[in-house]
Amino acid sequence: HIRRGGMFGYGPEAISLVSTPLYSNTTLVSVLPSVALGGTTVLMPRFDAGGFLALAEHHRVTHAMLVPVQYERVLRHEAFDRTDLSSFRVKFCTSAPFSAALKAEVLRRWPGGLVEYFGMTEGGGTCILVAHQFPDKLHTVGRPAEGHDIRILDDAGRELGPGEVGEIVGRSPFSMMTGYHRRPADSAAAEWHDATGERFIRTGDLGRFDTDGFLTIVGRKKDVIISGGFNIYPVDLEAALGAHPAVAEAAVVGVPSVRWGETPVAFVVLAPGHGADGETLRAFANARLGSTQRIAEVAIVPALPRSPIGKVLKRELRDGYTAGRG
Repeated sequence: HIRRGGMFGYGPEAISLVSTPLYSNTTLVSVLPSVALGGTTVLMPRFDAGGFLALAEHHRVTHAMLVPVQYERVLRHEAFDRTDLSSFRVKFCTSAPFSAALKAEVLRRWPGGLVEYFGMTEGGGTCILVAHQFPDKLHTVGRPAEGHDIRILDDAGRELGPGEVGEIVGRSPFSMMTGYHRRPADSAAAEWHDATGERFIRTGDLGRFDTDGFLTIVGRKKDVIISGGFNIYPVDLEAALGAHPAVAEAAVVGVPSVRWGETPVAFVVLAPGHGADGETLRAFANARLGSTQRIAEVAIVPALPRSPIGKVLKRELRDGYTAGRG
């Protein structure tokens, strides 16, 4: 991150606004180059969109790292369009799926560039998308960073080519975990070695490379829904729901089904000022999906459960749904 600082406009005049937890690798993306290259760091005790906008304008902030849900909340805040954000040089994002539509809106409405990172705390390689330089690749997370090696594997551990979906594994020249503390079995399961013996870390994510070397994330391997023998990727269903103007956020999980083994259920947060019922949204999405992908139910919820760095906690959604019907 420090080595890339100059490329992204860090230096003594840079001012970073930090709104994510300091213990997270997410935060280090913006904090390390700011501190190392003599810049200023402004810390928010707790994120709120209005406070972020006020601090950004007051301090003439040049850099910030936000997770996707924070971008969504800042853009939707009533003060956004009257806040002076012209000081921004680059904004960063990581930690959770960042839709192409939201990236495009950030580029259109918020001054400065936009850079997305894809990686993991364990150190299994990094991809970088410089979104303002590749506006036709916003559906991807970019290409592997210099010196990083990312590959795609099938279930048997064989490498796959461009266009083929499989598990993402990676290695980094700088920081790779030695293992999980006192969990040797989990540590071994997290590793893959290529034919030359090089060690890679399994990310647990599914993805595919295009012919230009850009990586698209399909979803989490553990979140794939197997319904009637077909693999269903929640990201496709979430995108179909997200095309409806009343949908602010959507998350899809697989729940037990006597007939199909698993079946997709969606949880939707409505956009402010919009009204829609679950059946209307289900019909809208299913009209855009294949016959094997169709959503069984759409539940309207006030908010999606999230971790401190913005990841949707799908296990909580799944467990809450099954408990309510158990």
